[in-house]
Amino acid sequence: MIRKKIVIVGGGGQIGGVVAMIAAQKELGDIVLLDIPDKENLTRAKALDLMQLRPNEGSDVQLIGSGNLESLADADVVLITAGVPRKQGMSREDLLNINLNIIKGLAEGIKQHAPNAFIIITTNPLDAMVYAFYKLSGLPKQQVVGMAGALDGARFRTFIAMETGLSLKDVSCLVMGGHGPTMVPVTRTATVSGIPLDALLSSEQIANIVERTREAGTELVRLYQTGSAYFSTASACVELAEAYLKDKKRVIASAALCEGEYGVDGLFIGVPVVIGANGIERIIEFPLIPEEQAMLDKTIAAVRDTVAETGL
Repeated sequence: MIRKKIVIVGGGGQIGGVVAMIAAQKELGDIVLLDIPDKENLTRAKALDLMQLRPNEGSDVQLIGSGNLESLADADVVLITAGVPRKQGMSREDLLNINLNIIKGLAEGIKQHAPNAFIIITTNPLDAMVYAFYKLSGLPKQQVVGMAGALDGARFRTFIAMETGLSLKDVSCLVMGGHGPTMVPVTRTATVSGIPLDALLSSEQIANIVERTREAGTELVRLYQTGSAYFSTASACVELAEAYLKDKKRVIASAALCEGEYGVDGLFIGVPVVIGANGIERIIEFPLIPEEQAMLDKTIAAVRDTVAETGL
């Protein structure tokens, strides 16, 4: 059997390295860690290091490092983790101009070398970067997704489990909207083994969890001081890649192009999507109550403003 090919753009970075490790452990496919030419030795070192990890994992996938965009050829999945990470005192919007230039170069390279790949983007400000990549690459909307709700939902679940003291495995929840402080943790849908969250926690406790979820990225930037989240981000990326490669039909909140869904037209917003072998196979809509719709409208406005700054 021919194994799938996974290319991690930004493979020399923290997120890229952890993505490669998790994907190799899961045997999702052969892996290329791709970065700029100046970092080729670093990607080759990481790939070789991970190759030597395989005997302990029982994994037979192959890993290589590269500094050449031609390594994108025939990729099944491309994970874009490249970009300047957020540092303390920076907002995601502060990164826009620097990372937009990176996305512009990658859009052209992927269009040329891997036009049939499923593209997963983590670069911040996420919603604007996914939109920019889609516009610049011309790839079909079902092939382009932003890793938003997968991470935000994981954070929401984490804080619910921590606050309730109950198993994370039984927590289910949904986060919609932009990947930033205006995101919408939909508390009405949050449950622990089917039990509504408001039956387990007070309104004050729930409000604190919502706020911590919205500021989770900023909290980590403050604690790290010189970087941002990478373990959790990498895991969320692999969740999306696995759903595609294994045709799992997973329902995962992700930044997808909305064309009328939830009152959004022409923007990439975090919404529940079905991910399978055809990429984003559909967006799932359900009725929002007025309070939720108002919060979603707020996050849509914030995303629209950031997207406008791209000039695309």
